[in-house]
This record gives sequence, structure tokens and C-alpha cells, in this order.
Amino acid sequence: MPAIVLIGAQWGDEGKGKATDLLGGRVDYVVKFNGGNNAGHTVVIGDEKYALHLLPSGILSPGVVPVIANGVVVDIEVLFEELDALIARGVDVSRLLVSANAHVITHYHRTLDKVTERFLGKRQIGTTGRGIGPTYADKINRVGIRIQDLFDENILRQKVEGALHQKNHLLVKIYNRRAITVDEIVEDLLQYVERLRPMVADTALVLTQALDAGKTVLFEAGQATMLDVDHGTYPFVTSSNATSGGAATGSGVAPNRFERVIGVVKAYTTRVGAGPFPTELFDESGEFLRNNGGEFGTTTGRPRRCGWYDAPIARYSARINGVTDFVLTKLDVLTGLDEIPVCVAYEVDGVRVDEVPVSQSDFHHAKPVYETFPGWSEDITGVRRFEDLPQNAQDYVLALEKISGSRISAIGVGPGRDAIVVRHDLIG
Repeated sequence: MPAIVLIGAQWGDEGKGKATDLLGGRVDYVVKFNGGNNAGHTVVIGDEKYALHLLPSGILSPGVVPVIANGVVVDIEVLFEELDALIARGVDVSRLLVSANAHVITHYHRTLDKVTERFLGKRQIGTTGRGIGPTYADKINRVGIRIQDLFDENILRQKVEGALHQKNHLLVKIYNRRAITVDEIVEDLLQYVERLRPMVADTALVLTQALDAGKTVLFEAGQATMLDVDHGTYPFVTSSNATSGGAATGSGVAPNRFERVIGVVKAYTTRVGAGPFPTELFDESGEFLRNNGGEFGTTTGRPRRCGWYDAPIARYSARINGVTDFVLTKLDVLTGLDEIPVCVAYEVDGVRVDEVPVSQSDFHHAKPVYETFPGWSEDITGVRRFEDLPQNAQDYVLALEKISGSRISAIGVGPGRDAIVVRHDLIG
């Protein structure tokens, strides 16, 4: 069976958790391959609402093996807080696997993240302050702490000493903070060892063997394409590869095992943090989308910036990721609008541009070129067949499909687990 990659095709918060949950009953493994607890997935099951940050969404699907792969950075305290919260609600978390090669977020990473962001002043990036960037920086600088290091106290102590040597100079001399001792970091990390030990595995081997055995494996990206460190709106991006290519490096599964890429897009656009956003709204339409769509961060609680659907971004994501299927979420949020603008191109210095500009400066100054579609007023949250949607809603979806670079195979019409219209099978 093939490996399937699920990615966000905008700036995140597209509803990847809902899409993962839709597939959950038909896959055997769900793998998180990038990021950390700087992003959130909200999954609604009946009357229960689950907000996940570090854990793969598949942990809520009975029988599925959730995997935190090597490309993830792990805040172990957050990991166990999330697990304990799920256990308290009766969720079985015993199948979780964690890569021995995943890097660990420590107290000094969180501290550096916060003080560095404050130090940037008006040039702030909009980081969540959870230590993600500094942990990836240590990984690239080869002074990181990996999960496997926790099981050898001598190695752990040596690596923490090496990491803190420079960092304490920064904290004390530049940021006027106290030095962090090796002992406090080592003691903090060692408290989790025994509980963590049964979860740790060579997850790259486990996943490859699962595919060889005919299992279906879903790879779930954190963040989204426009936040990818290489392909997003740099420097206003995350610190990892949130595109489909990151699934291979972030999991240790060979690229030729991936046969389907599912991109998740909202029926409008949002982003959190700083950076360019051509269709951003600053009027009552933006407030309508924010309030009607509940656009407040799962992890941070921050209000999301809201704007109309951006087709050039969808096309860009389809190309960068090799999207075979789009899942369009939150169509119901648009109910009640008389007209719905869609960005079909940009104007840059008076010239129409149909694709996302490669120049960050051009993208920052890009003005959206809109086409307007008629809205609908009927409640669609109970609809389960495409042909039962109001005609204007059908026309809107078909128009987006035509200009977005790939087919729209499923449509979210409400927050509930079953509030989805399936047009094409996402696995078969």
C-alpha cells in the first residue's frame, strides 16, 4: 500500500486534523514528520473537542499507530501533558511511538526563543516562543540533544555542557538573563526517561516495514506550505520543511514510497504572525470570517488574520507539493455572504501576475485581483452529498477547483467529525 502525505496548502490552520480524522479509520499509521508543539490541530468527535499540539491527530483513531518521527522537535513536558489529558478523557495512547532521533526542546531553547524575539523589536517574526527555532538551529549546528541521548546520562551531560557554553554567554552578556546550569537541564530531562523508554523506537525502520507489509501510512505535516523554511514567505516561516518533500527527510521513508499528496485548503485564507498576506481583510468582512470561523489559534489563542481565498497560493502549493487531491474545509463559514471574492491573480507594479512572485518584495506589495462569485444563505452543515449543496455553493467549489491546480476531493461543511462531503476517494 502507498504512503500518503497530508499537507497544509496555505499558512496553516486549514483543518488538517479534520482531514486526518477522515482518513483515520482506513490507515494503519499516522506520522508527524516536522515541527513541534508550535501548531495545533482541532478535532471534533461528537460533542467532544480535542486540541492537539505535539501529538499526531491519528492518536484519536482506534487501532491507528501514531508516530512522532525524527523530523519533529519534542518538548517532553508538553508530550506528557497532552498524553495525560487524553488518558483522563478515556483515549488509549499506548500505541504511540517516538523516534530515537527526534531532537529535544529544553528549557534553554524556550528561554532563548522568547528573549531573542523580544530583542528583535519591530522586526519580530511572530514565533510562538516555544523553543522550536532554537532547537532546529542546534540540530543544524550539531549541538542538539536527541531523544536517544536521554538514556545515557554521561552523553546527555556532555551534550548539555557543550550547548550551554555559548548560550550562557548570550543570556548573561547580551540579554541580561541568568546563566542556566547543566544540572538543572539534565535533572529536568532525566525525570521523563522511564516513562519515555517504552515509546522510543527506530521509527524509520518500523514505517518501512509497515509499508512492506501492505499497511497504509499517512504522513501529517505540521504548519503549512507557505510557512516552509525553504518554500514559504521567508523569513516569516517556521523552522522546518512543512511540504511533502519533508515527509521523506522527516521520517526516513524513501521518497519513492509516496504516491498521493493531499493538500488542505480553507474556503478562505488565514495566517498567524507577521509576513505578507495579499488578501488580508481589515474590515467587517475580515471580522465575519474570524468570528464565524472561530479563527483563534489552537496553540496560542491569537486571533488569526483573515482574507479571501487565494488561488495563486493554492496553485503554488499544488506545484511545490505535487498535490493529487485537495480537501476544502470550512465552506460553511461563508454561508450568509451575498458575494464571495476570490483572488485569481496579483497586480505588482501595475502588471498582472498569475503566480506567486519569487521576490519577497514583490509578494509583499502584491495587490489581489478578484473575481466575485454569488453566495448562498442555506445551512449546509447537514449536507453529505455534493449535489445537495446549494447551486451557488457547488459553483463556488467548482470554480476553485478549476483555478487551484488539482481536484477538490472532499469538502468540510461543519466542525463535526462527519460534516464532510466526499467527491473522490482519498485512498483508493
